[in-house]
Amino acid sequence: MPKLNKKDILQILNSTRHDIVKYMSQTENKENNLITYSKNIFIPITEICRNDCGYCNFKKDSTNPEAIILKSKTEILESLKKAEEYGCKEAMFAFGEDADEEEIVQLKLKEYGYETMTDYVVDICQMTLDETTLLPHTNGGNYSYEDLKRLKEVNASMGLMLENSSKRLMDLPAHKKSPGKNPELRIETIENAGKLKIPYTTGILIGIGETKEEIADSLLKIREIYDKYGHIQEVIIQNFTPIPGIEMENFPEPNFLDMIRTVIAGCLVFKDTDVSIQVPPNLNKDTAQIFLLCGADDWGGVSPVSPDFVNITSPWPGIDELENLTKDAGFELVERLCVYEKYINDIWLNEKILNKISNLS
Repeated sequence: MPKLNKKDILQILNSTRHDIVKYMSQTENKENNLITYSKNIFIPITEICRNDCGYCNFKKDSTNPEAIILKSKTEILESLKKAEEYGCKEAMFAFGEDADEEEIVQLKLKEYGYETMTDYVVDICQMTLDETTLLPHTNGGNYSYEDLKRLKEVNASMGLMLENSSKRLMDLPAHKKSPGKNPELRIETIENAGKLKIPYTTGILIGIGETKEEIADSLLKIREIYDKYGHIQEVIIQNFTPIPGIEMENFPEPNFLDMIRTVIAGCLVFKDTDVSIQVPPNLNKDTAQIFLLCGADDWGGVSPVSPDFVNITSPWPGIDELENLTKDAGFELVERLCVYEKYINDIWLNEKILNKISNLS
């Protein structure tokens, strides 16, 4: 199948009836019937963030008494040890972008003996490698090339959602108060990760005011970056979910058919590659199985010990439930690491992380 262009993608995104079924049948390209997931713990290091996205439930104001200003290493290690007991292999560290621009976070960092969030996160990831069996995966927004270079040494993989490649969304409620969601900055970060050979996760978010043309452009941009650097191991197709209390709580979520069309489009854009297409099962509890039939082959990180702090009202399914959903659709559920097998070599990972993976195996 030749690579898709924008016209091809738009035909999929606008398809109806029999054409949807036709495109769905074209996504079947698996050499096996395996659907993967990573057993993880989700640890929010801080809930302070310079961005203020209209759909965000994660960020908290620094004056909120319930806000996580900065978790201590002792707290984090305690959570990691609990995750070990449940057989988790991935430590997913998430935090607000450029949180250390806030004075309250700066003061906490100094109290702990650090200058910047990057200094602190690097040390947390190193602690994870030294004192636990888990592999770090960091997702903390945009980073400079130099900061990514430091983080690469202590992470098995990293991630950043592109969300959308259109600057027009910077004028909409989703991103108008979020300078870090400028797609030019995010594309630069994703490309720098490619230059540094960091196994990477990215994806798009639909239902935040984008057009179908902008969805097509975003998928093509991710494919362009993948073709150049080869570091993108999975692409997430994520649907906006309204939550009470957020700015966009009254915005409609994308309809089911639009999710089907977008997942099919993503699968066909990357059909001739080994890039996985992931659809979060907790955001699509009643419809998750259909996306496997549309070509999705990964459920992403699923935790038996922590909630999805980004989508706090959408609990993850249990592993047994996920296995039943997968098996019922005709597939087999298998656990993977946060870094895909293709990248487990000395081209992509350093000796310490490779040894860690070897011990896990």
